[in-house]
Amino acid sequence: MKASQFFISTLKEAPADAEIVSHQLMMRAGLIKKLGAGIYNYMPMGLRVIRKVEAIVREEMNRAGAIEMSMPVIQPAELWQETGRFEAMGPELLRIKDRHGRDFVVQPTSEEVVTDVMRQDIRSYKQLPKNLYQIQTKFRDERRPRFGLMRGREFIMKDAYSFDRDQTAAKVSYQNMAQAYRRIFDRFGLTYRAVAADSGAIGGDLSEEFQVIAATGEDAIVYCPTSDYAANMEKAEALAPAGPRQEASQTLAKTPTPGKATCADVAELLGIPLETTVKSLVLATDLSNEAGEVVKTQVWLLLLRGDHNMNEIKVGKVPGLDASFRFASLAEIDDHFGCEPGYLGPLNLKKPVKLLVDREVAVMADWVCGANEADFHITGVNWSRDLPEPDLIADIRNVVAGDPSPDGNGVLAIERGIEVGHVFYLGTKYSQAMNATFLGENGKPQFLEMGCYGIGITRLPAAAIEQNHDERGIIWPDAIAPFTVVICPITPERFPDVKAASDKLYSELLGAGVDVILDDRGERPGAMFADWELIGVPHRVTIGDRGLKEGHIEYQHRRDTAASKVDAATAFDFLKGKLAL
Repeated sequence: MKASQFFISTLKEAPADAEIVSHQLMMRAGLIKKLGAGIYNYMPMGLRVIRKVEAIVREEMNRAGAIEMSMPVIQPAELWQETGRFEAMGPELLRIKDRHGRDFVVQPTSEEVVTDVMRQDIRSYKQLPKNLYQIQTKFRDERRPRFGLMRGREFIMKDAYSFDRDQTAAKVSYQNMAQAYRRIFDRFGLTYRAVAADSGAIGGDLSEEFQVIAATGEDAIVYCPTSDYAANMEKAEALAPAGPRQEASQTLAKTPTPGKATCADVAELLGIPLETTVKSLVLATDLSNEAGEVVKTQVWLLLLRGDHNMNEIKVGKVPGLDASFRFASLAEIDDHFGCEPGYLGPLNLKKPVKLLVDREVAVMADWVCGANEADFHITGVNWSRDLPEPDLIADIRNVVAGDPSPDGNGVLAIERGIEVGHVFYLGTKYSQAMNATFLGENGKPQFLEMGCYGIGITRLPAAAIEQNHDERGIIWPDAIAPFTVVICPITPERFPDVKAASDKLYSELLGAGVDVILDDRGERPGAMFADWELIGVPHRVTIGDRGLKEGHIEYQHRRDTAASKVDAATAFDFLKGKLAL
């Protein structure tokens, strides 16, 4: 490709609404242009990156035995009504009507459609396993689309769906996809982690997120530097403390804490470690009748160490809270505790509550909690002596750096990441809802066992930029760069030898299958270099008259701070070595 024939549109400044680095640089480098809120044109430079991402994904999916198809973006509501998702999904699901008043959805995912395809054609266990995938446009009507392609409304995704005869076979398909994903992300050339993720209501351990490591990532990734353990924050287990609880050494005392409504403020006032305080969180569960009317409410008191935070996913797995829960209202809190939040605790209650204690709190001694009276806390609280031993103990907190690793091989560390892929075992959730069955070896109908596997095709370039950039612009890995090499001739219109050398190297690289672009726009060197540093092409060759007279050209990798001289006669061989051709 020659730059004069291509579409290059760079900006010196990012638009005001571009908040994060990837959004700013994609706009400035001319990779995308905003059309509407969360909706972007993929410009030629950006589309080249997307197509390279798609090609790697497609090659590895095919290699893993998956079969490509394409499902409509607009889907009949009837299928979504079968699974209940038409009503259950919030406004993120874009619902539309055609001219006849029939309901449709603009798909954010395609479990219903692919299950419908399979229930029509799969009759026998002999036809299994099967894995169908597509690379398709999706739409999610985000309330606040932001961060460019990181959280847009329209996006491209690879979604795959496996179908198996039983759980054992489904686990084989899952592992096949998990390994394919590792090959895919290895080929992208990005630093990433595959982390264990929560499996929701299905349970089990068959769920992994693929996170691109980036300081600006939205997700907290928990890992052990001395082992292979890795999980997202929702999944990571906080182990029970080792050793027995210490004996009580303080007397129970009601202590004034005027205006100190947080554990941190109380600890500072009393001159004690924050780790000796206990925070109280009040939840409620509602029991409804068939008409949907609430007939009974149970109030829960959760106790966590003052420096720890509640993990809602873990709380949602505790018996009694696993159906649904909510934070208690101020009226409910006053009714049971007789006090405003900030001074709550398990002693001196007005009405009984269900007590749930985090593992850490269960082994604490001489701790501090609210007195259920404004401006007062109680110090020297101890289990057994001051209140009964807790009946319900569970891991309900987020882990923190330094916690023991659940695999017993060190301590945990935390870094930030951007989720760009997810593999997930679905079980029979959709096949049961849609009556997708086949005849097993015993001649009886069985529900298809399913898995789903997604990669954010348009999210991945944004994540790559968040991980790979500097003050000058993007730094693409070779595998997904819009161009691998750019040739920058200096004033070739004045120096025929420069033009001839540039054209020769360009032809040689093209002949070797290198994705090369020759900048023949006639730009000044400074402007030309600034454009390519902003766009992020990883390998740049500069050819000038003075260098040719001295027998060399200049090479600079995008990460290099300065160019290096290369013998002009062997420049092609040098580049072949750099590109591992």
